[in-house]
Amino acid sequence: MTRLLSTGHDTLSYPERGATEHRPLPAGYNHLHHRTRIGSGRAVFEAAGVALTTFRAHRASGMRIRAETGAVRPGARVTVGIGFGPLRIDAPCLILRTAYESARVGFAYGTLVSHPESGEESFMVLMDPDGTVWFEVTAFSRPARWYTRLAGPVIPFLQLGYARLLGRTLRKLAAGAPGA
Repeated sequence: MTRLLSTGHDTLSYPERGATEHRPLPAGYNHLHHRTRIGSGRAVFEAAGVALTTFRAHRASGMRIRAETGAVRPGARVTVGIGFGPLRIDAPCLILRTAYESARVGFAYGTLVSHPESGEESFMVLMDPDGTVWFEVTAFSRPARWYTRLAGPVIPFLQLGYARLLGRTLRKLAAGAPGA
């Protein structure tokens, strides 16, 4: 029997909490791992980290974000509006973890029971020892509603497309950093 994690005000829709950090990713889900080179240097890393952890990059990529807090923090709820106009679907998530380290900044969220997908997604800005800055998305998900099941094979392509768009957006936002 699958046990869901209760958060007090919401429930995660999958049992493998934390699997985007502690690989391997679980079987039975679509997997996504995508990296985008953002630039190089501390200023780019810091600007990309702020844009990511305040949802500025998500918003600039066209997502409607409603968050309980300005910057990500574990336990906070965030709702991502997916789609356009009357075809917009709310996708509620729970921030599971954050990273604010010298070479890694980002967060992971898990889907709540009313989300159209079931799974987890991690968004990280990483800086290599040589100063190269990367944006990395790691996710596992599967359909949780009739309409995402119907869209089936298209969903992983849309998720990859969004990861690429988010990477390009983050690169543009970080390029404007002082010293970049």
